[in-house]
Amino acid sequence: MTLTPDKKIYFLSDFHLGTPDAAASLQREKKIVRFLEIIRHDAAEIFIVGDLFDFWFEYSTVVPRGFVRILGKLVDLTDSGIRIHFFVGNHDMWMRNYFQTELNIPVYFEPKTFEFNNSKFYIGHGDGLGPGDTGYKFLKKIFRNPLCQWMFGIVPPAIGMGIANYFSRKSRAIATKEPERFLGEENEWLLIYSKELLQKTFFDYLIFGHRHLPIDFTINGKSRYINLGEWINYSSYAVFNGETLELKCYTEEA
Repeated sequence: MTLTPDKKIYFLSDFHLGTPDAAASLQREKKIVRFLEIIRHDAAEIFIVGDLFDFWFEYSTVVPRGFVRILGKLVDLTDSGIRIHFFVGNHDMWMRNYFQTELNIPVYFEPKTFEFNNSKFYIGHGDGLGPGDTGYKFLKKIFRNPLCQWMFGIVPPAIGMGIANYFSRKSRAIATKEPERFLGEENEWLLIYSKELLQKTFFDYLIFGHRHLPIDFTINGKSRYINLGEWINYSSYAVFNGETLELKCYTEEA
């Protein structure tokens, strides 16, 4: 795709709507909706790179309660001709076809490559990539298993959603005990993964979520590893104008 001079591509990740409680989530949801309304005038495409929800499970006839503002805004944007892409994260991997059929948004379960204005992008949520984290990688295989998803799906939604939200909150409490910080070039697993990937294929930009820390790191003087951060503390995002990519933070005054 070639961008016209008046259009841009936006990248966002890790909204975690639903956490830590309904009131805080609603406030964050409204902020995200305001941001999406602001960028609609120049957005050619929008990439949401996982963990839009802190938990999401699609039953065959039941939609999880809440999130009507963000879902309404997304379909409003796609109806207006703005293409939106969604990559599942580790908190909302139980996607089926709701986004595709109701919101006209393609859903990706693995990283995917794109090319805009002769710049090559490698995009994915980032969970389960790179060295280590063998425990989660094993659980991810179980969670992605169709039989396991079917078994969870036959549990009454009131029970299933209650159990899932409990463990989601527990996981979030463990993850937020210490503030996120850059671990160094040799210890950032997605940076290590990006370096290994670049030994096989060149990309101008490797863009991930999951890490919850805005990171812009240049590899070999040519490629850039970008982590999009999150919208609980940073409200961070990346924007590509056809020539350069910037990692920015949204404020209400912007």
